[in-house]
Amino acid sequence: MSREKSGFLSALGVLFQILKTILDDVLAVGGNDEDFRQIQTNPELRRQIIELIVSARKSAKAQLAFWENFYKKYFNLRVDFSSVKIPPKPAGFDRLIVVAQGLTRNQTYDVLAKHFPCWRYIEDLDATIPTNDRDPKNGAYAIWVRDRVEADEENKNLSANRLKGQNHQCITLLERMLYELKYWDETGQHLDIQNWTLCTGSRFSDGGVPVAGWSDGKFRIGWCYPDQADDDIRSRPVVS
Repeated sequence: MSREKSGFLSALGVLFQILKTILDDVLAVGGNDEDFRQIQTNPELRRQIIELIVSARKSAKAQLAFWENFYKKYFNLRVDFSSVKIPPKPAGFDRLIVVAQGLTRNQTYDVLAKHFPCWRYIEDLDATIPTNDRDPKNGAYAIWVRDRVEADEENKNLSANRLKGQNHQCITLLERMLYELKYWDETGQHLDIQNWTLCTGSRFSDGGVPVAGWSDGKFRIGWCYPDQADDDIRSRPVVS
């Protein structure tokens, strides 16, 4: 069986940078040159590293395949996410959300409303929320969020304006709606039963900030002031 040729054989500079990055990380956690040299001298360690790299790639492909099936099931869209770049996953950020190119908030809300009761503060979510940190009109993309039913408690009592001043990267309303549908698809349950997600990644045309949660038997999309801070309104950080 023929083997796939490696581009690294003709790109020694790239290979050097990879090795340097690994060495820097070893030193950063208190290791030394001898620890790094085990990559050469310890076959079992090499095997574990290789398996980790390959399994991570396969796992990423599997998650993208799940999302392709999700869009076919709920949106009747045939999408190909093979070229979507999955950002590095920090510890604790275990929920992948993939946004299909061209997907709109109104379109997504309509799909949610077909499967469970919904309410929105204003009818046209596309026209009234023109500002979004990420927009699928520019192409499909993926983000990581923490896999939590309730929005992050660490961010309670922090307004959208304050979070913006801290360069906080937060979920958009569209991403939050997709998370709701995906979580319901997996569990039959809903997110934010006791609190609200502050969708700081989106803004209404008047500067207001969307909030989303499950209240009184409905998935609800509301509005709050950009300087409003309450302990039950919390942002969900994202990694993109």
